[in-house]
Amino acid sequence: MAKTASSRKWLARQQTDPYVKRAQREGYRSRAAYKLLEIQEKDRILRPGLRVVDLGAAPGSWSQIAARLVGRGGRVVALDLLPMTPLPGVVLLQGDVREPAVLEELVTQLDGAPLDLLLSDMAPNITGLSAVDQPRSIHLVEIALELVRERLQPGGVFVVKAFQGEGFDQMLADIRQSFQRVVTRKPKSSRPQSRELYLVAKGFHP
Repeated sequence: MAKTASSRKWLARQQTDPYVKRAQREGYRSRAAYKLLEIQEKDRILRPGLRVVDLGAAPGSWSQIAARLVGRGGRVVALDLLPMTPLPGVVLLQGDVREPAVLEELVTQLDGAPLDLLLSDMAPNITGLSAVDQPRSIHLVEIALELVRERLQPGGVFVVKAFQGEGFDQMLADIRQSFQRVVTRKPKSSRPQSRELYLVAKGFHP
């Protein structure tokens, strides 16, 4: 099958991207690893013993980092609609967190305990149409925030990918209602042309 112009452009970008090459060299599953590493350097969100859920985890680079930093005393559960290759120290779940059976299994894997940290790198399948992509991205943040309000322990931390555009300010205000402090991060490894950024919310208060 012939490659489309967009797929050829993506492939060319991947082949020249320094973060892609670095990830391959350092054993991470994707360049997204460096986004979390930069957030960790600034905000120290991961530490030994934490219970962590990674939403939109595939292919698994964030879970790789989380498992290493929480150590054997912690727990990392990675959840995605897509299948994932097993990772040492990570429980893999495939499905939609909105489905009761999936949420029940998630709670079981955490032994019923509340979360210390929820990571969400979920993103919609991009169409290139802002009127379509932006509402979808906001909806994914809302899904993650719903899980935060159900399962995050008081004082816990929430890190979520968001896209600047219509609905962003209201979504940010909504998150701020549940946290003591919310900051925005645009990691150097996030492509400059992308509207993505990350919200780091600390001090959850139900």
